[in-house]
Amino acid sequence: MNGERLSSVDELMALLADCEDAWDTPDRSGDPVDILDHGLQVAAVLAERYPDDEELQVAGLVHDIGHHLLPGDEAGHGEHAAAAVVGLLGARVARLVALHISAKRYLAATDAHLVLSAESARTLGCQGGAMTSEEAAVFEADPDSTAAVALRRADDAGKVVGLRVPGLDCRRPAVERVAAAAARDGAA
Repeated sequence: MNGERLSSVDELMALLADCEDAWDTPDRSGDPVDILDHGLQVAAVLAERYPDDEELQVAGLVHDIGHHLLPGDEAGHGEHAAAAVVGLLGARVARLVALHISAKRYLAATDAHLVLSAESARTLGCQGGAMTSEEAAVFEADPDSTAAVALRRADDAGKVVGLRVPGLDCRRPAVERVAAAAARDGAA
């Protein structure tokens, strides 16, 4: 599905299901959970912390599908995922997905207590490293920066082997509501 956009919730749910036993690195040396489990964990963290923001929760669910769409592109996986979901889930979800890498770079520059997984620390370099103070100021001015940081913090928390969270079928209603709202907004 390289470069294609998802056109239906069914197509997205099938792609997410295909992310079971698919990993963030082709050789499985990266984070300790597969892409599906990671997305479900991130969505669960966001649902707990931000229960009224379904777009943020859905962004958490899909933020790493770019690893499956184009394996091995550490720097571009957020953009690939955003491009795949923008037409289905809307501009804000796509923007948050794309910004999760910038948010990591921002936190690396501004949070002295940030703890990254070994894989996230490794990929930070190929994603541009910690932001400069000028880049951080531009990021902070972005209206989606706070939500992007929330997504990134959940991303860091969602890498627990064996953590039991609601499954993909439990996330479908939120995905459907976000897709329906995006369709209404696009038709307006």
